[in-house]
Amino acid sequence: MPAGCQEKSVTCPHQGGFHEMVYSDWGDPTGDRTILCVHGLTRSGRDFDRLAEVLAEKGCRVLAPDIAGRGRSGYLGPGVTYEIPQYIADLSCLLAMEGIDKVDWIGTSMGGLIAMAWTSQPAHPVRRMLLNDVGPFVPKSALQRIGEYVGIQWRFESFEKGIEHIKKAYEPFGLKTEEDWRYLAELSLAKRDDGTWTNAYDLRISEPFKGNDIEDVVLWELWDQISVPTTVFRGAESDLLSADTAYRMTVSGPQATLVEIEGCGHAPTIMVPDQIDAAVDWALRED
Repeated sequence: MPAGCQEKSVTCPHQGGFHEMVYSDWGDPTGDRTILCVHGLTRSGRDFDRLAEVLAEKGCRVLAPDIAGRGRSGYLGPGVTYEIPQYIADLSCLLAMEGIDKVDWIGTSMGGLIAMAWTSQPAHPVRRMLLNDVGPFVPKSALQRIGEYVGIQWRFESFEKGIEHIKKAYEPFGLKTEEDWRYLAELSLAKRDDGTWTNAYDLRISEPFKGNDIEDVVLWELWDQISVPTTVFRGAESDLLSADTAYRMTVSGPQATLVEIEGCGHAPTIMVPDQIDAAVDWALRED
């Protein structure tokens, strides 16, 4: 683990069993502000290492879990579906174990959908949130694109070959340097016992994206129930969060503040300096 970070875990129940959810804990646990960082569909809490290190230096505490089935966390049992109600239950276990009743939330893609679902309910723990390239309308075409790569078994003879695949699979992330692509690959690949490299997630997370019944996700009624201060990052070339949807988010529901992130699509990684700076500015200000 990086310096300044503790790796912890919490035992969470699912139908018919239990699983461990591992999370990174950065900064002073006695601080008065905790930021919960929740990653995208195939990603992990380690995506936030660079951001968390800066936030911890600024006096924030940061919790960055690997949602079930990803990264360091355990997989759900056979027949148990990977879905938002399970993720909310798991995150509730984390906050309860840490004795935290209020968080500022940074959610990328899936992490933002979890935040929207939770903040539309009474007695939720979210004080304010930053949604990274996601909103209450997700077009079918973007979901189909994701379905083309998620859940496909990777098997690379070398880490270098894995990097080349990561560049293609995550091209919309818009990373520019070899150092950043290598860093992303380190967080995306798991080494098998036979020395090959593969996906760092349970392939079953892809199940909702398979078949012929994918439709637009429409959550405007849910959006209108949200009242917490909200900021939205939008990748300027995003196919998942359109400019029209992002604008509508600024005039409905919590009337979000919109920040356009140039040079990337879905989704901004918040791993590069300008994006880290924008997230830190959000974290340190009071809405």
